Amino acid sequence: MTEARLPDFPAGFTWGVSTAAYQIEGAARTDGRGPSIWDTFSHTPGRIADGSTGDVACDHYHRYAEDVSLLAGLGVSAYRFSIAWPRIQPGGTGPADPRGLAFYDRLVDALLERQIDPVATLLHFDLPQALEDKGGWLTRDTAHRFAEYAELVGARLGDRVTLWITLNEPFVHMTLGYATGAHAPGHARLFGALPVAHHQLLGHGLAVAALRRHTASPITISNNYSPVWLRGDTDADRAAGTAYDALHNRLFTDPLFGRGYPEALDIDPALIRDGDLAAIAAPIDALGVNYYNPTGVRAPDGDAPLPFELVPLDGYPTTSFDTPVAPEGLHELLTSLRRTYAGDLPPVHVTEGGCSYDDVLRADGTCHDPDRVAYLAAHLRAVRQAMDDGVDVRGYFVWSLLDNFEWAEGFTKRFGLVHVDFDTQVRTPKTSYTWYRDLIARRP
Repeated sequence: MTEARLPDFPAGFTWGVSTAAYQIEGAARTDGRGPSIWDTFSHTPGRIADGSTGDVACDHYHRYAEDVSLLAGLGVSAYRFSIAWPRIQPGGTGPADPRGLAFYDRLVDALLERQIDPVATLLHFDLPQALEDKGGWLTRDTAHRFAEYAELVGARLGDRVTLWITLNEPFVHMTLGYATGAHAPGHARLFGALPVAHHQLLGHGLAVAALRRHTASPITISNNYSPVWLRGDTDADRAAGTAYDALHNRLFTDPLFGRGYPEALDIDPALIRDGDLAAIAAPIDALGVNYYNPTGVRAPDGDAPLPFELVPLDGYPTTSFDTPVAPEGLHELLTSLRRTYAGDLPPVHVTEGGCSYDDVLRADGTCHDPDRVAYLAAHLRAVRQAMDDGVDVRGYFVWSLLDNFEWAEGFTKRFGLVHVDFDTQVRTPKTSYTWYRDLIARRP
């Protein structure tokens, strides 16, 4: 699919790209930054596919001016980045380190000088290790520490950040970080991870209140969503689909709109104190939607530890991450959110959408990634179709600007519009960068 076949988008639609601090910044021990759970996890043998760490990553901390120039070259109207909590409070508590705040001051001002709206995520998985040592998101206190951190950042940047995101993908952090152990901090508690959901949501609600004291800009949360595609037609399969949908899609959304927790999930009532659900349901101005693929689900066989089984979706092309390319899932997701939360759903921003392919820098210095161009075009068409069906979508942020440290996969997966040589830090715009630039330039 080519850009010429894409439908029109309305004037004012936000065209953006996204990154995350630990994946690009590097400078892991520079200017007082404390360790995060990802520093600890990546330095633990066997945790990262290629044995790499984010110590240097894309060295964005020192090269941010070059990266802002790449953003300006794209012509994006917004840049979504995350703030590294360990740069602001190295130990997770106490006063802000002025050097950490100064870096984000410089970044935000550089963006505004290029007429790029700064979109700031407060936490993208990199919890300070000192807080994990006290229990991390398994403990209620972390929610209050998060609110204090939000207060510090809001007081410094609240006059210039144009959209605030409290948490990135709390479902993914709960499941991979605390239920399966595939991500930092590496716990494998299965449904014993559910307290992490409540504490993250409470932290979100408290952070919204903290930010409101310092900014008039809109505030949201970015949730990872995945339509459930049943691979079976029995009552047991349908029950499995309901259980997985409650866990993946509704657990971190129902409470935002005052609906409490899904009945299908066994949330310990002792976790929920007076005022918690009201704090979690503090009004938000938008909903951040991260979409990559649907999930195949069926009933488990025999005596299984989970009430569902995840199965591959055959018949679809796949990315190098082995995820199915199914843009129709994005249309389904967006229209489903509108139906499910009718009357409550605020405007939607697709805060992440992208794909990993085995992009190779050629001898002539170019990097061609036609599969990514096709992926993005198809998913943007799905967004436009959802808008035609009544969903108020205000923007789309490509994941990601740069090839980067892809969590437990290390440097083995490339999601960027820009190729990064991790040995030399040379940035090379790919075909998809040029395509996205030209698409943006032709839009109103």
